[in-house]
Amino acid sequence: MKKNDNCVIGIDYGTDSVRSVLVDAGGNQLAEAVHRYSRWSEGLYCDSTQNQFRHHPLDYLEGLEHTLRDVLSRVPEQTAGRVKGIAVDTTGSTPVAVDQSGTPLALKEKFADNPNAMFILWKDHTAVGEASEITGLARSWDGPDYTKYVGGIYSSEWFWAKMLHTIRNDESVREAAYSWVELCDWIPYELTGKTDVHAMKRSRCAAGHKAMWNEEFDGLPSQEFLNRLDPLLEGIRERLYQQTFTSDCPAGTLSSEWARKLGLSEEVVVGVGAFDAHMGAVGGEIEPYYLSRVMGTSTCDILVAPYDDLGDNLVEGICGQVDGSVIPGLVGLEAGQSAFGDVYAWFRDLISDPAESIISESELLTEEQKAALAEELHEKLLVILSEKASGLEDVDTGIVALDWLNGRRTPDANQWLKGAIEGLDLGTDAPRIFKALVEATCFGARAIVERFQQEGVRIDGIIGLGGVAKKSPYVMQTLANILGMPIKIVKSEQACAMGAAMFAATAAGLFEDVREAMASMGNGFGKIYEPDEEKAAVYDGLYDQYRSLGEVVEERLELNQTIKQEQNE
Repeated sequence: MKKNDNCVIGIDYGTDSVRSVLVDAGGNQLAEAVHRYSRWSEGLYCDSTQNQFRHHPLDYLEGLEHTLRDVLSRVPEQTAGRVKGIAVDTTGSTPVAVDQSGTPLALKEKFADNPNAMFILWKDHTAVGEASEITGLARSWDGPDYTKYVGGIYSSEWFWAKMLHTIRNDESVREAAYSWVELCDWIPYELTGKTDVHAMKRSRCAAGHKAMWNEEFDGLPSQEFLNRLDPLLEGIRERLYQQTFTSDCPAGTLSSEWARKLGLSEEVVVGVGAFDAHMGAVGGEIEPYYLSRVMGTSTCDILVAPYDDLGDNLVEGICGQVDGSVIPGLVGLEAGQSAFGDVYAWFRDLISDPAESIISESELLTEEQKAALAEELHEKLLVILSEKASGLEDVDTGIVALDWLNGRRTPDANQWLKGAIEGLDLGTDAPRIFKALVEATCFGARAIVERFQQEGVRIDGIIGLGGVAKKSPYVMQTLANILGMPIKIVKSEQACAMGAAMFAATAAGLFEDVREAMASMGNGFGKIYEPDEEKAAVYDGLYDQYRSLGEVVEERLELNQTIKQEQNE
């Protein structure tokens, strides 16, 4: 069999859905399948007013089986025999409490409807207080600063904060939890049929960027540090892990149960998992000093650099720099924004909700017409806003906004922060506000780029991938104008899943390393957005206003927190 006749499957777990792609070793996509999480779609186990966002593990399992069966059903029957590897990327940090067998507690009858026993989604910010405690202790105690490789600030979006918040607030979960695992580790573990959590191969990507794992610390933070953080963490370190693995390593082979379900061989290799943006960067053919921006509901910005270039330089205020977290042999650096497409979706929902209520209560329309009109409103509103915003003659409309509607991820994580809009008057309309919100998300991207540059890490170019990059020319052109840099858009519609497929092919031994897989399986780039120099000059001034507004909001937050602290005392 020729190498290109071999096939692999890449699985991409997103916020709303999971998708699987079946590709050959030449990068040709043979089939694709998508499954929307049913419980998530109904809004179950979430409370946006409390920043609580949870996924039930059954949503993941159902999506896994549905998409894998679907892609295999779309190709000739003999294709199953050509599948050599499977690899998975997921959102993160998305941890869950498990028993010693590695079973998420929500899969047990007692915890079936308990959100604290489910996967805690990346965008869940219920643990802001715990994150602040971790940062404070790491800076003040008499041992190592365990945040030094994660930008110096621990985030509520990450592993330890979520675990600590949960065990403090739910005694039943605390008593039943033997260990905690990331989604990107659990799916390969499930596919390989292992039954002892200590046999789970943990992702270097997840451990290094979100759990403060580093070889310098002999793995995770010491038990002494964890005990000082909270005595409830006593003994947890030995129930977690010490060793981590890069995603070119096999996690095992397909279990007999999954092989039977799917009609695949038990010899199919399952690779070690990683986070979506990191595998997406590989699918987007990242190269050193190119910033890969996965732009969807949030953004995750990935950069890789040689060890010798970085030396001892630790970039402040990002989401970590980890050996081999993206491409083995290079240092992976991560940054990102807690809300990007979510900002646009918030504004869409804000102005469409009253209209949808009127439609639903109308006596002039049939039920079918109501449903069709509501769907059309939902689908077209952002398109119309983008068209009208792009048609505005003035670059500077007098309106400036902040993109911190879900807090700030980088630079300098602070999930207490809120969004803001300045400069409204009675002449302000929806397209102008939308324009300001788009600019805010792009200014947030510029702040990330500038932080890297200020810390001595150059940026040679920008690579765009993800839903917003593919579907919103207005946003991408605005981003190019504000960054003053061209943006190359990855051709592949499923760059994250394609990156997972490249790692699957590498773990299965089809390629010597993932860079060879990238060269063979990459699809290159499509559209390139070039900056408009005149608009870029105007945006330089508006960016200063964005930063000034941000300073005011941060000062007000600090003042409010001081007042609350004094009142509590």
